[in-house]
Amino acid sequence: MALMITDECINCDVCEPECPNEAIFLGPEIYEINPDKCTECVGHFPEPQCVQVCPVACIPVNPARVEDRETLYQKYVRLVSQK
Repeated sequence: MALMITDECINCDVCEPECPNEAIFLGPEIYEINPDKCTECVGHFPEPQCVQVCPVACIPVNPARVEDRETLYQKYVRLVSQK
């Protein structure tokens, strides 16, 4: 499952630097998450770092991108190999 940022985002900028995959970026109005890069920090950390630091709890699982832990890990492996 990739994460997503909801419109409750206050653009505080604490999530973007925490993302080890550089999946978070400033969109036209609020921060957004590229689901092709989001591994929910699988391969890096035990918990999603953006969720841990978000002061308004606006980063839920994206229901349109349901992925199990193994799929997230395979995405991590692919992303790491591209660097």
